[in-house]
Order: sequence, then C-alpha cells, then structure tokens
Amino acid sequence: MSSETLHEDPGKLGPKVINNHRAIVSLMEEFEAVDWYDQRAKATDDAQLRAIMEHNRDEEKEHAMMVLEWLRRNDPKLDEHMKTYLFTTQPITEVEKEATQGGGSESAGEAAAGDTASDGSLGIGSLRKVTK
Repeated sequence: MSSETLHEDPGKLGPKVINNHRAIVSLMEEFEAVDWYDQRAKATDDAQLRAIMEHNRDEEKEHAMMVLEWLRRNDPKLDEHMKTYLFTTQPITEVEKEATQGGGSESAGEAAAGDTASDGSLGIGSLRKVTK
C-alpha cells in the first residue's frame, strides 16, 4: 500500500518523477491483476469461466508491457538494464557477470541475446534482425 501515495512533497518532485511514479504504480497494479486472474482461472472448475479469466489475465499482461515500454523510453538507466537482461538465453547471473566484467551492459546484452533491435526498442512490432 505504500506505493499508492507519494513519499515526498509533490512540489519538490516535479512532473517527471510524478509521472514515473504513476507508471510504476500502474505496472504494479497490472501485475497484481495478472496474479489474481491466474489464481482465479486455476481455482475454478468451470471451463468457460476459466477461459474468461485467462483472457482477462492476458489482457493485463498487455497493459503491463505498454506501461513498461513507456518507462523504458523515459528512463535511460532502465533502458540500459533492459537491453542487458531481456531476451537473453544465458543464465541471468552470467549475463550480469558479462555486463559488470565485460565492459558494459550493452555489449553483454547483445552477445547474450544475439538479436537486438538497433533502434533501442525491445523489438516489439519488429521482425527484422540486426546484422553485425
């Protein structure tokens, strides 16, 4: 519940921090809804109700990704970490080792992922491969 309100004076935070807060709280709420729908779908013995709950759960995942993408576009450090860790196939702790010992997160993420979008996006909506 502590995430629902700001912890500092809004007048000292500015619109960027407040908008980031809104997005983070929305992301948390979307994932909470995913969890609730997932539990409800698993618990019901009614196949039609299960299908509705699973559909609703998956819609919440879509909403979460939209907010996550907004955050990525508005937070350069988050963007850097996402490029390092997302869409990789190595064990996550190995990706971290490469990122911290190998001279930077971008090269480690690209080496681990193999295919990354050159425009800084997560590759959502793009099927092209980057040539090296």
